[in-house]
This record gives sequence, structure tokens and C-alpha cells, in this order.
Amino acid sequence: MEFGKMILSYRQELLKDLDALLKIRSVSSSDKKAASQALAYMLQRAEEMGFVTKNIDGLVGHVEYGEGEEIAAVLAHVDVVPAGEGWCVEEPYSLTEQDGRYYGRGIVDDKGPAMTALYCLKALKDQGVVPKRRIRLILGAAEEIGMKDMETYFQEEPLPAMAFTPDSEYGICCQEKGILQIEVYAPHHDGTTLTEFHAGHVVNAVPDKAYALIDCTENEDHQLRRFADAKPGRYDFIYTMDGLQIAAEGKAAHACVPETGLNAAMHLIRILAANFGQLVLGSLCSFLDDAVGLETDGCSLGIRCRDELSGALSVNVGVVEIDEQQCHAALDVRYPVTADSAEIFRKIRTRASYDGLMTKLICHEPPLSMPVEAPIIQILKEAYQAVMGEEPVLYATGGGTYARTLKNHGVAFGPVFADDPAKIHEPNESIGQEHFWQHAQICLEAVYRMALAE
Repeated sequence: MEFGKMILSYRQELLKDLDALLKIRSVSSSDKKAASQALAYMLQRAEEMGFVTKNIDGLVGHVEYGEGEEIAAVLAHVDVVPAGEGWCVEEPYSLTEQDGRYYGRGIVDDKGPAMTALYCLKALKDQGVVPKRRIRLILGAAEEIGMKDMETYFQEEPLPAMAFTPDSEYGICCQEKGILQIEVYAPHHDGTTLTEFHAGHVVNAVPDKAYALIDCTENEDHQLRRFADAKPGRYDFIYTMDGLQIAAEGKAAHACVPETGLNAAMHLIRILAANFGQLVLGSLCSFLDDAVGLETDGCSLGIRCRDELSGALSVNVGVVEIDEQQCHAALDVRYPVTADSAEIFRKIRTRASYDGLMTKLICHEPPLSMPVEAPIIQILKEAYQAVMGEEPVLYATGGGTYARTLKNHGVAFGPVFADDPAKIHEPNESIGQEHFWQHAQICLEAVYRMALAE
């Protein structure tokens, strides 16, 4: 019997602790204190289990088991993106079992895997396994806002010799595209007909809601309604004292796969531009409509590219904010591992300048490309095969995980299975119960093998 099955004896207590963790609304983009509370909860539970812990400024920490010079690690995060609307369960910030699935914001990304990894260390300890190296669970509270947590951690702590982060999909992710997050902005809004526009909360998600405030005539309103009726998405028109408010509804998705969503911001801008013309919408909306539009491949920006290792570049407009005080948008670009990030940024900056706009680099995460011969790849292959009875595939992703902070000492591995619609960064984030416990077994098997590897 593989060691991974030992995790199944902890089902009830693991789920109880996970429910408590999910109830901490650790949305790091708006509540860093709550994110720190989620980290503190994990470390408190670890101490109660008898582990040594470390907390660095409420931003990042670790749980440690065993002794030795070398370190093997699992990296996970306890911050989440906002829940949003449209859930099929009553409370997104808790664990709900429904129709054979576990629901909750963070159940997959990444609180469920984080709690599971903690119980993997508990299983090693309870079974008296003496590891050949220190085993760490490294926990961050700022993954969703740029991974400064791991940058801080590795300024104080050594890189592990081998590691994985359960924050992607199965099989084994050997390449992660580079990530450029760029703000495009103007000192003030120079539109006339459009007085306000608001969409999105985080740059790394496709916004499923957008709102515009328009100063227009009754005839223009009727034309706009007819035009909107023929377009994808849903559009509601509300008369207010300040003008006509239009609420657009699309479909959320992770920024690494923007083509799977329906960007409410860009579809609403396209409708407004087609109906009123770009000039009255202002420079920012003109740029967004012309240079991005409904594309997700960067063609009109002049940055479309791809490579054999990691696939095609993608672009997502995640946030747009326009009113009397602000005028800016945030773009998320996932670029192939062999592409030139400086050239991509230069082209975006140059294109934005045509409309009199300025650009600022919010975040740059360089790509990851792990050799398939690396020892950690073999360990993870064997762990997966022991539980699932087949070899995992090796793949590339546009997602950004902690693996890219490991300098080719680790990769992303699980927890999502190909046939399970996890809806990460969307309403109804969930995982099938059978898949949840399959991942738990794979994770424990991998940790066990890292602990004892020669």
C-alpha cells in the first residue's frame, strides 16, 4: 500500500480545519490583515500539532518537520481573490458539500491544498517517519497580489533543494509563462459622453461586471439598447440623476486563460465606441478599444507571439477605473518562456503613447522552464503513478505560481484534474470530493518520497 493512503484517516479533522480557514476572508488585494490572520491560523494549528513554525511579518512563514542540512518543501498560499457574485451555494467563504463537490473560495486556490499539505506533515510525524532532510510547508499571504511574500521569505531563508507547489493542475508543470502586469493611465479623464467607468477588482482575472455612466440623449439611449441586444453578454440600463447607467455582465475567468471568459469591460467599451465613437469616450477607452478590443492574443498591440515550449502570449484587461479622480486600466500579459519581456513592454508603452497615455510596470514575474531530467520531476512522477496508476503528463501553463520563485528547484503539481471544472478565480470555485482526496493522497506520497529520497 502506498504511503499516501494514510491521509484518508484525517478526513474529518482536515475538513473541520479547512472550513475554519475558508471562513477567514483573506482577500489580500483589499484586506492584508485578514490574509495575515489566515497565515496565523495555519501556523497556530501547526504548533498545536507539535511542529516548529516561523512567521515573518504576517506575510509569509513556514512549518517544519525533521532535521538535516537540506530542505524539501511544499509551497502554498492562504490569500484568495474576491468571491464575487453568482455562487450556487449560500456562503462562498466556508466549506460547503453539495452534489459530490466541495465548494468555497480558496478550496482549490489555494487553501484546500495548503491545509492538505499541513496534514501531510502531520501524517509523517504521526507515523514516525524520520526524514533525511527538513520538510517545510512554506505558506504565503500575498500570492494573489504579486508574490512579494516569497521574495521576502527567500531573503531570510535558503531555497529548498527540491519543492513543489499544489497550485495548478495535474500532471507536472515544467514551464510557466512570464507575467507582465502593466498600468495604462492618464492624468485625467478627457471624455465627454462617458463620465464614469468601473470594472474589475484584480488584474489577474477577467472582469465579469462593468459599469458605465453616460450623458446621452433619449434617441442615443434607444439606439444603444438595440445595439446591445445583438451583442454577447447581458446589459441593464438604469436612469439616474447623473445620467444613464449601463451595467454589463460577462463571464469571469483566470487571466492565464482569458479566452475562456467574456470580458464585461471590453465588450461594454466596444458597444459604447461603436454607438458613440471613440472620441467622446476619452483617450483611455479609445486605446483599449483600438489596441486590445475583444482580442486576447495581443495582435493589435503588436505583441502576438508563441513558442513550442509554452504556447501563445495572452492579454487580459483586468481593471478599468474612470471618474473625476482617476483614469487608468491594468493589463495582464502572459508571455512565452522564450519571449523578450522588455520588448513586449516597450511595444505596449509605445502604442499607449500614441493616445497620450502613460504606462507603469506593476509587476514582472520572469518565466520558469524546468529541465525534465530534474530529480524532483522523477519524484513527482512516481508519486502520481503510485496513486493514479498512470504517468502524469508534462505541460506548460500561463498561470503564475510560487514555483517561479524557486529558481528551477521546484514546479507546480496539482491539485486540479483535467476533467474537473474547478472555476478558479470565478464564482463556484469547487472540486469533486473524490478528486480532493486523490490529490491529498498524491500530495502525501510526494512529500513522503521527498523526505526519504537519496
